[in-house]
Parts: sequence; structure tokens; C-alpha cells
Amino acid sequence: MLAFHGRLLTLLASILFCLTVPTLADDPLVEDQDARIRALENRIRQLEPAAALRDAVPGERADGRLETATQVEPTNYDDEPEDAPTSEFEERLEKLEGKVFAPVTAPTFDIGGRIHADYWGFPSDSEGAGFFEHPNPASSNFGIDPEDRYLFRRIRLEMKGDIFETMLWRMQIDFNTPAAPEIKDVFIGFKELPANQTFLIGNQKRPIGLDHLNSSRFNVFIERPLVVEAFNEDARRPGATFYGFTDDESLGWAYGMYGLTNISRINGYRGDALQLSANGRLWGSPWYDECSGGRGYFHWAVAGMVADPDGEAGPGENSNEGRFRTRPEARTNSRWIDTGRVPGADTYEILALESILNVGPMQIVGEYQFTWMQRDDFTPGTGPDLFFHGAYVYASYLLTGEHVPYTRDRGTIGRVKPFENFFLVNRCCGDTAGGWGAWQVALRLSYLDLTSEDVLGGYQENVTFGLNWWWTSHSKVQFNLVYGDIRNREPVGGFTDANFLIAGIRFAADF
Repeated sequence: MLAFHGRLLTLLASILFCLTVPTLADDPLVEDQDARIRALENRIRQLEPAAALRDAVPGERADGRLETATQVEPTNYDDEPEDAPTSEFEERLEKLEGKVFAPVTAPTFDIGGRIHADYWGFPSDSEGAGFFEHPNPASSNFGIDPEDRYLFRRIRLEMKGDIFETMLWRMQIDFNTPAAPEIKDVFIGFKELPANQTFLIGNQKRPIGLDHLNSSRFNVFIERPLVVEAFNEDARRPGATFYGFTDDESLGWAYGMYGLTNISRINGYRGDALQLSANGRLWGSPWYDECSGGRGYFHWAVAGMVADPDGEAGPGENSNEGRFRTRPEARTNSRWIDTGRVPGADTYEILALESILNVGPMQIVGEYQFTWMQRDDFTPGTGPDLFFHGAYVYASYLLTGEHVPYTRDRGTIGRVKPFENFFLVNRCCGDTAGGWGAWQVALRLSYLDLTSEDVLGGYQENVTFGLNWWWTSHSKVQFNLVYGDIRNREPVGGFTDANFLIAGIRFAADF
């Protein structure tokens, strides 16, 4: 009987102990450990994409800037054992943090380039066009009609990279004339500055003229509009520039100082006057449809330039004179409208307005530029102050449904990416397979007035039809048909006007 009561008391004590002592699952130490493991897992999830980015292979963004494409497979957390010790997570986290936050120990290097192979033909032109193309009376080809031509418009090699975390560099050389290569972008700079700013020192584009600021890889037409090339000839000058944008990228700016001398082939400036310009550009994109991946947006910008050119009447070694000229939106030997070196050019100012409206595959773009030039009354041969102006507008449409991307922090257009690349290959079953690429049509109207007071640079109007076939995002063929009319120009061979029809085709690839 006593033995029975002893066993009963032992059983009741066991039951009471089980009811009063917490289980392992309710142990606060165990709960803390589970919470720590979950926190470590979350942190690992955050760091793995950045670590993969550091180990990636260079690629290119839709807007043409370098980025990286990951080669690392994401971790499958479902495969982790339930009883993985905390130390294993801590070890993995330590390695990831080392990858993400480790300092860059050496400058980086990337290489790229582009090839633009052109053909230009002149199926129809009036007699005056030949004198504008060959205006030198001492030349044997004086007044001869423009000749058809095949040429490499660009054979460009580009190298760029970072210098540790906060600096960058870029070198771009064009070998389109093998005997005389041209330097293009050659600069060093600082990035990650306050207000999302970058500071560049060296040869670079002056921030005026949307079509000039767009890369030649992405522009809709083969050659740039009359006004853009006339008022910012060749675009690049040596200078120092700040670029910045707001955190939401809806507003951006650029401002800097530049020499007026084009150093692309002479690699420097010699002289004491040091003619300079101050340039600035402010742009915004108040509407940008992020939900559609940027298929809809509106862009506006205003840009300005104040310049102090060389106003001497004679020829200058450094080509920093007050002069405006341009080719006929095609590749020709000479600029067909040209103010010449304006005697007494003291200062001039340029105001530029630009806008883009993009709705899916349709885009409408326009620019208007005004130039006021003041002349020095004490210079022989001078005259009254001058006013020049020009504009263009174009509409384009991607027949295959793609859109022209927009880079908000730069205020420029980006790279078209076909839904389907162009290809034609044999299949194993004996037939063929292919893709159509992307097709785009465009129409541009442009004019430029370089005649004012006693300066007869000429007035020109152009209509250009464009057809683009994007084989891939990095290759395309472009066709342009340009009709133009020139009048009120300084006589050459007795001619002050001309009209013409020019056809051009370009095969383009970049890497």
C-alpha cells in the first residue's frame, strides 16, 4: 500500500513539474536565438545583390552608361537546414560585408567604341550648290557639283573607369581620319559630391543643344540639325563642369567654363587672350511614367552661353573667332552657309530652349536657339550688332512598338532596345528562323538664319525623312533623305542661293 502511494506521489510530481516548467520552445533564450537567425538572414538577403554587383561583368545600361550584370545565383533559403547554427550565418554575413564595403584598391578600366560607315549621294542639286561645296576660286574644282562619297564617319575607341571610389576618367579618340586622329572626351573628374554632383576637368561637351548632348549612337537622324551644329560647332571644348540632379531625378543642371578653341586636332591652346565661354543648362522631367518603364515622359530644358571670341579680322591660329557655319545636315567637304570670321566680334550670347514629349513608340522633339552678337566699334571693318537664330522639330515613331528611353539624370535620350533582334539562321529541322529587329520612321523640319545686317551667312530650310532599322540594341542601319533650300547667302561664283536633294545611309555598331 505504501509502495502504491509512493508511485502515485511520483506521478503527480512529474505532472506538476511538466505544467510549471516552460518547454524548450517557450524558452526566451531559444526565442532570442531564432530572432537573431532571422535578422542575420534578412541582412544577408540585403547584401547579396550588392556583393554580386561587385563581382559582375561590365555591361551597359539602356541610356549607354556602364553598369554590371550579375553572375551570382541568389541563395535559396528554403534549402537551409532548420538547425543551421548562428555561427554559420555570422560567417556568411561577415564575408558579404567584406565584399560590399571593402575599399577599391586599384583604378578600374573599361573599353568600348563605335563604327559608323556612311554613304552620301547627291541625286539632285542646283548649280549654286557646287560653288558652296567648292568655294575657293583658286582651286581646280571650283564650282564643281558635290561628289558622292563613302567614308567612315566615326572610328572611335573609348576607355574609361574609376580611380578608387570618388574619381573617374575617360579617354575617347576618333580615327576617322587615320593621318590625323581627333581627341573627343578626355577628362578626369570627381563623383559622389554633395547634391548628387560630378565635377569634370578636360575636353568635354559644352551643355547646350539637346541633339549635341545626345550620343551619336542614339540620335534618330544621321547628322545633327543645322542650328545645333552652327551655334555649338563640334560641341567639345576644354573646360571644367559641374553636373548634378535632385534625389528623385526630376531636375538636373550643368554649368561650367570653357575655352573657345577647338583642340580636337591641335591638342592645346597658344596665346595670351584666352577667349572663354560660360555655359549652363537646367532641365526637368515633370512627367515620367515609371510604371511603364519610362515609355511616357515629358522633358524641358533651357540652356545659355556667354562667349568672348577673337574679333580680329584676319585669320587666327586658334580658331576661336566669332563665326557660325554648318553643313547641310549631310556630310560634305564645306559648310554651305557660313558667316565667315565676323570683324569686331566682341561678345555673343546664346539662349536655347528644348523639349521632348514621348508617348509609347511616338516621340516629338524640338529646339529653338537665339544668338546675339555685339561688335567692337573700334575694330576696322566692323558694323552694327547682329542677331542669328534657328530651330528644328521632328516626330518619330517606332513601328514595332518599342520606345526611345530617357536618361533623367542627364536630360538626354537613350538606347532603343528591340523587342526582337534581327537574325536569320538555319534550324536543325531544315528550315530557317529569323527576327525583324525594330523599325522607326521620322520626319524633321529645320531652319537656320545666319544673315543679319552686313553679314550674309545665308538662310537655309531643310526637310529630312529618316528610316532606322535597329538590328540589335547595339547595331542599326539608318537612311536619310534631305531636301534643302539656301538663299540670301554671300555670293560665291555669282550664286546666292541653291536647292538640293541628298541621300545618306549609315551602318552603325558600338560595343
